[in-house]
Amino acid sequence: MFTGLIDDVGTIERVETTAAGRTFTIRCGYRDLTAGESIAVNGACLTVREHGDGWFSVAAVSTSLDRTALSGWEAGRHVNLERALRAGDRLGGHLVQGHVDGVGTVAAAVWREDALLVDITVPPELFALLVPLGSVAVDGVSLTVNALPAEDTLQVSLIEFTRSATTLGDARVGTLVHLEADVIAKYVHRLAAPYLATRPN
Repeated sequence: MFTGLIDDVGTIERVETTAAGRTFTIRCGYRDLTAGESIAVNGACLTVREHGDGWFSVAAVSTSLDRTALSGWEAGRHVNLERALRAGDRLGGHLVQGHVDGVGTVAAAVWREDALLVDITVPPELFALLVPLGSVAVDGVSLTVNALPAEDTLQVSLIEFTRSATTLGDARVGTLVHLEADVIAKYVHRLAAPYLATRPN
């Protein structure tokens, strides 16, 4: 479980295909990692395989590659990192599982005074889980849904701190981002689906 509050930005140093899957070695600021712990890498929960002073490696299997953008990642890429939530930690963002629901595409990035408004095209099954002023994780960053300007578009507003402390400040039109809807919305949608399907038009 995570909060969507990024605690480090790492750099991919090496990408390999191994028996464990597509393996990424990431340079970071962490010094006390343990093998087997979970880290959200751009919002995708992955398991630490090896680690050392300021680096760790993770592997993504085919099912993870199918639902994320990890297959296109190369050495030199910057990634948002968050270690798993510990009991007693402040929950400053929202409940984030690290389970990527879909991949979105940045469609526009426009300045409005001191905020950067970013429009993201989202898959239809994920759009149904979004509500204005609700929560969403974009590349692992806990954000507020600023608006839903079209039936396939999510808009978020990036403040200066978010732009400087995460990779989202570098987002450009065409950038692929990981999306995770609020877990509460997913459960409500699942529970309500049978009743909505039988509702008269």
